[in-house]
Amino acid sequence: MADGPWAGWYRWPDPIEGTFLEPLGLSYFRSDAPGKATVMLESLPTHVNRLGALHGGFLATLADHAYFAGLAAMDRPEQVAAVTVDLTMQFCGAGSVGPPVRTEVEVLRETGRLLFMRLTMEQDGNLIAASTATIRKASAPK
Repeated sequence: MADGPWAGWYRWPDPIEGTFLEPLGLSYFRSDAPGKATVMLESLPTHVNRLGALHGGFLATLADHAYFAGLAAMDRPEQVAAVTVDLTMQFCGAGSVGPPVRTEVEVLRETGRLLFMRLTMEQDGNLIAASTATIRKASAPK
């Protein structure tokens, strides 16, 4: 559990140095309803494109990360080892450095092997992106 301004939120473990997620920065997550979670990420100057808006590649990376942080928040930590089968993005507006990006994640349907999920991203109440994904659940330990 985090403290300070993020009290009441879980903090995603620090990314392993030198891995792809290291530049993402710190994220925080919690679940307030079954099958739903909120993931927050602090936006940084390194997240922008040449126009000064949040980069689409950054937002897609955040979406992929948020699905798994959301599952952890939903008390599904075993699914951190799951894999993304597909992920779509709809860029709805320009994000900026400063305000945290709020990502609302939900499970739409679950089968024996798959999770069908969607999310929205916003800053200061403005929708900046939406996404859907299919996640292949982690295999049960043998």
